[in-house]
Amino acid sequence: MVDKDLLAKEKVEHTGLFDFKGLYSYAHSWFKDENYGVNEDKYSEKVKGETKNLTVEWKAVKRLSDYFKIEHAIKFEISDMSEVEVEIDGKRKKMNKGALSIEIKATLIKDPDSKWESPPLYRFWRDVYNKFIIPARVDAMEFKTMSDARKFKDDIKIFLDLAGRR
Repeated sequence: MVDKDLLAKEKVEHTGLFDFKGLYSYAHSWFKDENYGVNEDKYSEKVKGETKNLTVEWKAVKRLSDYFKIEHAIKFEISDMSEVEVEIDGKRKKMNKGALSIEIKATLIKDPDSKWESPPLYRFWRDVYNKFIIPARVDAMEFKTMSDARKFKDDIKIFLDLAGRR
């Protein structure tokens, strides 16, 4: 069985104006620029009159080595999203208005291919390997996993602040 450690849960909440199409594109590009593979596991949209409720779930995965892999689960929830027109620098532009929540769960996966799983003696050696032979490397990978999640959260906050102030 794969050894997964959930290391961080980050959350961004925003109410007001935002550009959903731009945010979606920016978030996807952020992971691509950091060499993550991104899969969209879920996209659901419910329309209520003039507003929409959206739920989007992604898995962003990055293999660091044969033994380590980072997985981020990202969940976008948007409620009461409507399209509005705003004036930016003297030009009319369509934006979105609503409540946005983005949750990021950062997981470090050790032995993603389960090479150290069977026979049972290998599991024992995997634990010895993690605790006594490479603890500094495990710590470094945990730090990288958590820092990527925090950096993504901070960059999304900056994106939303810039879009909302215009």
